[in-house]
Amino acid sequence: IAPSHLLPQGEKEKNFPPLVGTIALRPSLEHINRFNRRTNVETQSTWQTVAILIARLIFAAMFAMGVAFKFMDMGATAGYIAAAGFPFPLFLAWCAAILETLLVIAFLTGAFMTPLALIGAVYVVFLGFAFHGPSHWAGNQAEFGAFMSHFPFAAGLLFAAVHGAGSVLAVRQGWPGKA
Repeated sequence: IAPSHLLPQGEKEKNFPPLVGTIALRPSLEHINRFNRRTNVETQSTWQTVAILIARLIFAAMFAMGVAFKFMDMGATAGYIAAAGFPFPLFLAWCAAILETLLVIAFLTGAFMTPLALIGAVYVVFLGFAFHGPSHWAGNQAEFGAFMSHFPFAAGLLFAAVHGAGSVLAVRQGWPGKA
């Protein structure tokens, strides 16, 4: 008996009805999806790809703005850090600038995005507490809004860490299964 994929189109159904327990020569969508889940292959629709790319650009732009202001006046950034009571303010300002530069690169390239997005989430929550936390609310109610704005940002970073850089315009470097 010839394999069904070698027969002309009409002959498959007429001469060889499907048998119970036979193996399909062409994988079904269900088999492909099961294989993709096992091998961590992502299937994305066009809108998902566009949404991921836009989200990565937004994150990159947010961190790029932050790092640009740091590089424009590292002394002012160090002064802001010193006013919050941290030691070694210039060193910490440079550390923040380097971390934010790495975050920009990660979101633009997709490389090491999962670990850097996790670090970025912790960093953003730390910034919220350190510079806009409860001790600042009494003097200025706007500080509460600034404090709260860090949490949706951190949530977005955690979401990015879980789902990775997507399958388009992403360098596959980083943790296994994610960029």
